[in-house]
Amino acid sequence: METYSFLRHMADSWFLLAMTLGFLGLCVWAFRPGSRAMHQDVANSIFRNDDRPAETNPAPSKPAKKEG
Repeated sequence: METYSFLRHMADSWFLLAMTLGFLGLCVWAFRPGSRAMHQDVANSIFRNDDRPAETNPAPSKPAKKEG
């Protein structure tokens, strides 16, 4: 069997099966029971160190001094 034909056969059948099983495995892992708390923690992690709301009109930054 030629190398190209062999690789084509593997890509058409076994790799498709492997990719499908990998996709289904990732979906099951992401939506598994008990992962809701972890997902909520990750979703709220960007707010973890906020002590107060953001200012509505923050002070503009100072322009850089030009040399010369």
